[in-house]
Amino acid sequence: MSGDKSTKMTKQEKSWIMYDWANSVYATIMMAAVFPIYFTGVANSAGQSGDYWWGLATSGGMIILAVLAPMVGALANFMGYKKPTFLVFLGIGIGATLFSAVTNNWVFLMLGYSISLIGFSGGNIVYDSFLSDVTTTDRMDKISGYGFAFGYIGGSTIPFLFSIALITFGSNFGIDLTLAVKISVVITAVWWGLFTIPFLKDVKQLYGVEKPKSHPLIRSAFSAVLETAKKIFKDKRLFFFILAYFFYIDGVGTVMRMATAYGATLGLDATGMILALLVTQLVAFPCSIFFAYLSRRFGTLKIIHGAICVYLTICLVGFVMGFGLEEGYFGVDTALVLFWSLAVLVGTVQGGIQAASRAYYCQMIPPEHSGEFFGFFDIFGRFAAVLGPLIYSVTLGIVGRSSFSILAIVALFLAALVTLRIGKKHLQ
Repeated sequence: MSGDKSTKMTKQEKSWIMYDWANSVYATIMMAAVFPIYFTGVANSAGQSGDYWWGLATSGGMIILAVLAPMVGALANFMGYKKPTFLVFLGIGIGATLFSAVTNNWVFLMLGYSISLIGFSGGNIVYDSFLSDVTTTDRMDKISGYGFAFGYIGGSTIPFLFSIALITFGSNFGIDLTLAVKISVVITAVWWGLFTIPFLKDVKQLYGVEKPKSHPLIRSAFSAVLETAKKIFKDKRLFFFILAYFFYIDGVGTVMRMATAYGATLGLDATGMILALLVTQLVAFPCSIFFAYLSRRFGTLKIIHGAICVYLTICLVGFVMGFGLEEGYFGVDTALVLFWSLAVLVGTVQGGIQAASRAYYCQMIPPEHSGEFFGFFDIFGRFAAVLGPLIYSVTLGIVGRSSFSILAIVALFLAALVTLRIGKKHLQ
């Protein structure tokens, strides 16, 4: 696509952004807030360790997806195969989500979630690779940023607020907790599917490679995976960036996943923490858009550097919050204020660093091979989800103090900065 300096978004750009609005409801309801608490309660009632099985379900889905990611990207890269590949994962995700709403068995709930997670994450691989099809290189920062922004304000806020209201006040209308959660899960699937329609209708694959005629499709896709791996290792710019991405996106994910667990361990009020996380979503909306402006103004890589430094600050303040409580320097109320401050600070960079990373990577890769390259981009992101929580847990096991566990996450962001520094001459 030729460069276009117009500030007005095209129909394809708007429809691509709309999928972030559509699928973010899954991340909020199923992955973060409502369903994990419900599943843990059901499993515990059945004499099981709910958090243990939830961790296995999440890790299992992510490992399967990480292994499949390069092949998924390679298949999607064949001309005319990107949309069908996306539809397969969309169907798996929505179907398994609906299944989770019609069963009360903790095993089936776990399987439904794990399979839906594969569908959700697999669809995102293909969705990200469509960025090069819907916009120009000079507009990728803007469109990617708007995608995350509308995801936060749409799927992460509106259905979430409705679900919380249903769970909190549903008993006044004869709706118990179980039914309220089931309705929330159905709303997740319906919202996800309904707002995906513009994407399915308007977004088209412009770039790709022709389907081979002399070799089986799977064999050709596997060969493409190997070729892409070689290209990434040979291209120093791609290699250093994706290695740095592995470190800092793991840190970002660890902060998101461990925030409430860390706060709960320190004795912070659960309601206060949930409200603080809602504030994170609201702050992330304008900040994701502002990040896109900053990227165009100062350069995407500089903005990524800045966001990493903000996350370093977040970890250090998180350490102070925990250490102060552990040592009795201040009370729980002061710690909760710090938690709220961290929630706002996370909101300023959480969407922006992800959007900037997606755009910067997309600018570096050949558009006709975007599916293959985003398959590897995703595999680094999925395997990165293992390292941060492991560092946290190992540090806690050795030191026995949660504050030092959160401090240890600083190592991931420092590793990212060092990697970017080493690869500086290639990343200009």
